[in-house]
Amino acid sequence: MAEIVILGAGVMGAAMSLPAAHGGHRVGLVGTPLDDEIIRSVAVNGLHPRLGVTLPANVSAHHAPKFGVLMAARPDLLILGVSSAGVNWAIDQIVESVKTPLPVLMITKGLAPKDGSIEVLPHKVAREIEARTGMRLPIMAVGGPCIAGELAALRDTCVVVTGADAALVDRTLGLLEAPFYHARASQDVVGVELCAAFKNFYALAVGAALGRLEKEGRGSNGALMYNLSSSAFTQALEEMTILVESLGGKAQTVRGLPGAGDLYVTCQAGRNSKMGRFLGLGLSYSAAKTEHMAKETVEGAQLALDLGPTLEGLLASGALPAEHLPLTAAIVAAICRDAPLDLAFDRFHRIAN
Repeated sequence: MAEIVILGAGVMGAAMSLPAAHGGHRVGLVGTPLDDEIIRSVAVNGLHPRLGVTLPANVSAHHAPKFGVLMAARPDLLILGVSSAGVNWAIDQIVESVKTPLPVLMITKGLAPKDGSIEVLPHKVAREIEARTGMRLPIMAVGGPCIAGELAALRDTCVVVTGADAALVDRTLGLLEAPFYHARASQDVVGVELCAAFKNFYALAVGAALGRLEKEGRGSNGALMYNLSSSAFTQALEEMTILVESLGGKAQTVRGLPGAGDLYVTCQAGRNSKMGRFLGLGLSYSAAKTEHMAKETVEGAQLALDLGPTLEGLLASGALPAEHLPLTAAIVAAICRDAPLDLAFDRFHRIAN
């Protein structure tokens, strides 16, 4: 029986407690300061109020100050489930509380600009922890199509766990083994993490087809715009492959669960598709955000804002092939400069072919 700690009690962090607890392991679910209401509910009756499920009896709930106590017991695995905005807070907690190296599995997603290029979040977290403590923590990540509510309902979920140490990844897969959680191994950390972040970015373009349909209406025979959305999806995969390979990842990762699989799920619903719909209706990003989504975090748009200057610099320098990334440039322009989102498919397909 293993000891597993999950830092972050939101929907994804808490959903991960289901496969973590399935094998009888003891799981400590630790909330951030924003999770106090969730932790109180789970502590009283096991119910996670946002997931709408009762967590297993071997999952214990703890407020943030208890994290140091749980770390002192030297658990077998730490799962980092905070939001991307909470990563720096989580790093502070780890630096303060972790005294000996332990494996970390990140479900938190994000990218950061570094030295004119792009750094994946596991590398950033490992680098900052080592700089502050001298410890080298082996940090893995999960990628692929995983909707928290489906996982919490024990629906079949397929993902990849990626890390540089193949043996450690295999041990982690063993800890998370469950009949509803189908995880496979990958060593392409860069590719998995780039796909996990950029799928939100490209979902904006696929979602724009919904807005364009709403704006133009059905055809006289009732025709919809599945051809258009499929073309956007295909172009997104084409450009994601170029980005991943250019930044050190593998094309096969884009073709698998972290790329095509996760993009498919993201395009079905959610905040990125919702923002894409507004762009397709003809609204500027700033108008759509202010008037319709002021209180919602749109991960794909935030990625464009965070990395737009870096991406444009890489395109301008030739480090990324600008002629093969027109959709990428169009999304950056739409989000960073309020330009209309241009789905120029004649140009896209001439380039691709």
